[in-house]
Amino acid sequence: MATMTSLIGLINKIQRACTLLGDHGGQGMSLWEILPSVAVVGGQSSGKSSVLESVVGRDFLPRGSGIVTRRPLVLQLHKTESGTEYAEFLHAPKKRFTDFVAVRKEIADETDRITGKTKQISNIPIHLSIYSPNVVNLTLIDLPGLTKVAVEGQSETIVEDIENMVRTYVEKMYLARIYDILTMNKKDELNQKYEPPNCIILAISPANQDIATSDAIKLARDVDPSGERTFGVLTKLDLMDKGTNAVDVLEGRAYRLQQPWVGIVNRSQADINKNVDMILARRKEREYFETSPDYGHLASRMGSEYLAKLLSEHLELVIRQRIPSIIALINKTIDELNAELDRIGRPIATDGGAQLYMILELCRAFDRVFKEHLDGGRPGGDRIFGVFDNQLPAALKKLPFDRYLSLKNVQKVVTEADGYQPHLIAPEQGYRRLIDGAISYFKGPAEASVDAVHYVLKELVRKSIAETQELKRFPSLQTDIATAANESLEKFRDESRKTVLRLVEMESSYLTADFFRKLNAEPEKNLNPSDKKKNAEPAKNPNQSGHTGDRLNESYLRRIGSNVNAYIAMVCDTLRNTIPKAVVYCQVKEAKRSLLTNFYAQVGSRE
Repeated sequence: MATMTSLIGLINKIQRACTLLGDHGGQGMSLWEILPSVAVVGGQSSGKSSVLESVVGRDFLPRGSGIVTRRPLVLQLHKTESGTEYAEFLHAPKKRFTDFVAVRKEIADETDRITGKTKQISNIPIHLSIYSPNVVNLTLIDLPGLTKVAVEGQSETIVEDIENMVRTYVEKMYLARIYDILTMNKKDELNQKYEPPNCIILAISPANQDIATSDAIKLARDVDPSGERTFGVLTKLDLMDKGTNAVDVLEGRAYRLQQPWVGIVNRSQADINKNVDMILARRKEREYFETSPDYGHLASRMGSEYLAKLLSEHLELVIRQRIPSIIALINKTIDELNAELDRIGRPIATDGGAQLYMILELCRAFDRVFKEHLDGGRPGGDRIFGVFDNQLPAALKKLPFDRYLSLKNVQKVVTEADGYQPHLIAPEQGYRRLIDGAISYFKGPAEASVDAVHYVLKELVRKSIAETQELKRFPSLQTDIATAANESLEKFRDESRKTVLRLVEMESSYLTADFFRKLNAEPEKNLNPSDKKKNAEPAKNPNQSGHTGDRLNESYLRRIGSNVNAYIAMVCDTLRNTIPKAVVYCQVKEAKRSLLTNFYAQVGSRE
């Protein structure tokens, strides 16, 4: 019970926070509309104000004839453990009222501030909080009394205006949900079961009038046909004609509701004129029911104290049912507010340590976006894969090995490698020079891959800065981050270029001898059919000398070119796999790991 009481108190605080943030409800789904409240509905002079004062235990509402309540009064009751009773208005947050006569005057003055000293109404609510050990945690909404005709000084539409205002409070949750469904083109959801509106209706009807003519019951029946969230309250039981009573109504036979009826005996005008306090009035009310021959058997379920307890218990039940949706909406609202704060900017700290922390947090936000691009959470990182899967293979395929290994060039290289005397068995130096020269062609595609990935990373830095919401209001910091990130990328590119060139040079520094040994075992494997046809003599070892009158015969040169081409193809396959590994390791992984490391050090060193 204590836990639920605390929760109700928390609900009231949340509602107050909503109001402070400008959330008064009525604009679709909001915290105000998902949190339970009690709307007091009744005709003029039905005793609404007296019921509210009985629940609170204080005189604080303006009185008079005709229409007195001309603006909705959102009354939040906060139960305190002890201490002085006091009240606070939202429009005067720094002022605490301990004199409830002053509270009544402030309500009247605040009403006149909007409506003027007329009989017009306004739907702009007054928000009042009362803190007292004599109340239960409740949110009550006092609404203008329903009327049937406009009087002098009122608009001709006053009857309709008041009813529409009351309806916005007692049915707005349902209508807002229907609106959301229709505007989102989810009409099929109308057939699903939804929680009923959170507004509990406290329908005030005077007992000295026929219940069938009650304005409050008529409106409640329209918006709550099942009677599930309507509490019937009968006032003025002590003013009924002699010989009559309201037992049939109070016991639910005259008009049945799912919630119980409660009878109330308010102070008489004479008691009000004598300033009879509410404690004595409650005692007299209890005595009335306990000694009444008509209502004695109902005495334990009658009176303003029982009504307050009944509403509080029902509120607990509603809250228990709504806790998941309340928590979900609170979390959603927190996320939305945080997002809004991030968009418009959080307060900037004044001390150096806090500012440094803020800068680091902004940098981390950018870093998260940058990594999302690389890892696939955002578009762009796939372009790096495109470099390896398309650009590099295409560049390797375009290398001019056909021209380089032409018969003329092979002969030139082998002859130059022999020097002043020809090779004896196989032109090993010629092979090495041909292979070295061919491998050097791979440096171009390797460096091009490094540059291509560098430009992709630079573009991702630019996009990430633009997409980091937290950075939008700090253009200078954006520039600093971009400069630092690009400097780091340049360093990564330099290291990556050195690494891929080393890979190419490593292929030249040590040749794979096994490749050529296998060629000895299959001497004609790399010869094409025309070469085999021309070579009518027994097949020669590919490493044997092919000297003729012209020093080197054509078949021999073709065999050398074919062997070198096969070896280069093997090297090409190797580099096609190792170059991307080196680029990713030196550039992409380093960018993810330490893109702003130097920037962090620079910022930390500043005063």
